[in-house]
Amino acid sequence: MKVLLGVTGGIAAYKALELTRLYIKAGFEVQVVMTSGAKEFIQPLSFQALSGNPVRDSLFDANQEAGMGHIELARWADIIVIAPASAETLARLCHGRADDLLSTLVLASDRPLLVAPAMNRLMWANAATQENIELLKARGLQIMAPGSGEQACGEVGEGRLPEPQQIFNASQEVLAKVSANATRQQKLNNYWQGRKLLITAGPTHEAIDPVRFIGNRSSGKMGFAIAEAAAKAGAQVTLIAGPVSLKSSPDIERVDVRSAEQMFAAVKEHYQQQDCFIGAAAVADYRVKEAANEKIKKQDGVDELTLELVKNPDIIQWVAAQKDKPFVVGFAAETNNLIGYAKDKLARKNLDMICANLVGESLGFEAQDNQLTFITNNKVEENPLSDKQDQALALLAFIAGNN
Repeated sequence: MKVLLGVTGGIAAYKALELTRLYIKAGFEVQVVMTSGAKEFIQPLSFQALSGNPVRDSLFDANQEAGMGHIELARWADIIVIAPASAETLARLCHGRADDLLSTLVLASDRPLLVAPAMNRLMWANAATQENIELLKARGLQIMAPGSGEQACGEVGEGRLPEPQQIFNASQEVLAKVSANATRQQKLNNYWQGRKLLITAGPTHEAIDPVRFIGNRSSGKMGFAIAEAAAKAGAQVTLIAGPVSLKSSPDIERVDVRSAEQMFAAVKEHYQQQDCFIGAAAVADYRVKEAANEKIKKQDGVDELTLELVKNPDIIQWVAAQKDKPFVVGFAAETNNLIGYAKDKLARKNLDMICANLVGESLGFEAQDNQLTFITNNKVEENPLSDKQDQALALLAFIAGNN
């Protein structure tokens, strides 16, 4: 295995020497890339002695760049590890900078990236750093939590570089996950290639008047993740999306709707000839019986407003009741009695499968991670907590193995 080890400026740079030794001892090939800041703390010759390779530190190295060396190096690695990663490096990665060798390599690579930050406790806690961290995580980067304790500056708090053995172990886990995902992706491709998938995603907004609506906290991220994963596996995907700000791939046929009735009409138009229907949308159960044509104004002395609600169509139950129905997968988002409510919904609506997940504070809606439990008439399989992209792959793999 080949690891590209990026070392950036900070007193913790000396720990990267021990990390290099661990990789070499385990049989890895190591290529170290140092930033100009890193060289202020430690000499490149130390890394060269341990790795057996000259340190790369310049984007404009005439000898290396004659053959587009930075592109070749980006393709060479099986994994890129940046340890320590300074606050400046996090900002560069966040904004897609490519004005030094390390940031250019990251931008030009599709290899897994593991980042181990190290900085002063206040720099770590700064809102700008935390926003950068959240954005990078949302893009799928693996970012280790820094350690807590006494820092070189004399202060005490979070921001210490994780120990080299921890970073080594984390990189091994990332590589194992990549290998497992590659195997799973091949199985997904074998099943989903050419199959037709119809999926609903996001919330619905039920108008009260021209400016107000009844809605929910669904972000649509889970449904969109499933659609993207299925399209990548070769499925012909039609995505019916409620009002969300998410983007979808050009190879996905997308239909944008706002209300439950609009979503129902779109499903009825597209469900035929589908191999699978996944109802991942959080469809509003009720709508206002008669929405106002003009904005409802507050009235002095009137403290209450009564809205008459009527039931919306049950989209997934309708699809499951059709004689020419596809394989139907529902979702059960619950705050308690998860398995019980999900099994009841599975039976009551005559579904082939249901995905159950708890929702609430930091769970399900609006969160990056999710935990789905897959339920059929004869099987219950709990998927571990992970990001929604991984949950999507697990769901598609479960359907492939049980259909």
